[in-house]
Amino acid sequence: MSHHVEALDLPGATLDAARMPGHWLLARMGKRVLRPGGLELTQKMLEGLAIASSDHVVELAPGLGTTTRLVLGFDPASYIGVDRDEAAVRSVQRALRPGRDQVRQGAAAKTGLESGSASVVLGEAMLTMHTAEQKAAIIREAHRVLSAGGRYGIHELALTPDDLPESDKSEINRALSDSIHVGARPLTVQEWRQVLSEGGFEVTYSATAPMALLESSRVIADEGLLGAMRITANVLRNPAARQRILEMRAVFRRYASKMCAVTLVARRRELPSA
Repeated sequence: MSHHVEALDLPGATLDAARMPGHWLLARMGKRVLRPGGLELTQKMLEGLAIASSDHVVELAPGLGTTTRLVLGFDPASYIGVDRDEAAVRSVQRALRPGRDQVRQGAAAKTGLESGSASVVLGEAMLTMHTAEQKAAIIREAHRVLSAGGRYGIHELALTPDDLPESDKSEINRALSDSIHVGARPLTVQEWRQVLSEGGFEVTYSATAPMALLESSRVIADEGLLGAMRITANVLRNPAARQRILEMRAVFRRYASKMCAVTLVARRRELPSA
């Protein structure tokens, strides 16, 4: 199964490199792993979720389908991906098992899936991009779609330490949003735990990793040496993209000591009825 994705099939095809959201720009340069903690933290999240052949899995915003392929490696009973981007839906489609899995275009906060129909829900690098209200709505939707005792896994950007001053948080949010052209609102690890708890979940597993998305050691670990070389060649051929990526990396480096990546796995508990 080729992991090669046609550039035309990538989101952002019609946007100029200077204005495109950062993660799609990286995808267009050949980057396949677009998660803050890299493949290593995704693997830890999947270990924490302990997907078995009896599980019905829902992935919110699967993007290019990198994690989808890993999930299907556990041979779950079924898999459904929900992504609002048409190009992402086409990309994920290629990884699926005919007759058992599906991917549909839709919103993470309104999937249209049946209540209690999944035993595992996961989403990566997507809650960070949303406001507090939107985060809560997506977590509520995960809770609704999960059956009793179901597991929810997230992999997001976090701020550290837990008592980071509000002024630092605002400054980092602003700098990130300006550089990646998407509103970024990461939370501290403690705050991530809290929003899950408020949404009816009990955290059972957590792990963190440095936020090193654009450092060469992480790129090689995630993409392999050949993949890393191909990305570098693509970036060198595209001055506008290179400029953006260097700016993004500068922001990540400037705040490296105050940012990390986190994965949390949580078990669904019943919410008290209103």
